[in-house]
Amino acid sequence: MKSIKFKFRRLPSEIFGSIYRPYVTALLQKKDKSGWRKARMIVDTGADYSILPKSYADYLGIDLITDCIAQSTHGIGGMETVYILKGLVLKIGNFERKIPIGFLDRDDVPPLLGRHECLETFRIVLDKQTITLLSN
Repeated sequence: MKSIKFKFRRLPSEIFGSIYRPYVTALLQKKDKSGWRKARMIVDTGADYSILPKSYADYLGIDLITDCIAQSTHGIGGMETVYILKGLVLKIGNFERKIPIGFLDRDDVPPLLGRHECLETFRIVLDKQTITLLSN
């Protein structure tokens, strides 16, 4: 079984002083396959699918209107439109997946790595501020 490990990132918190978050470093393939965009993504097992801010769509050459399906969604921040692309190539270390991904029409949200066709394909171990992704 292959694995890759990442240390949690310590970030400031107004409530707790600091908090540790499980980030992984991923590469996202451009639409025209001419390159990759590095992304530090929060592993979010509560997210149905992965989500990126709008600036990632721009860099990856993805048009939210013509390449994606608009979908209304409800979450902690209320209701908003998510633009869903059915297949984006994502690499984490030696692991490669083609995943559905949603883009928000704003940039004030962190990239989230969600379950559908992504996290659910790994065994995930959280241990002492380290996240390990394992796969066959």
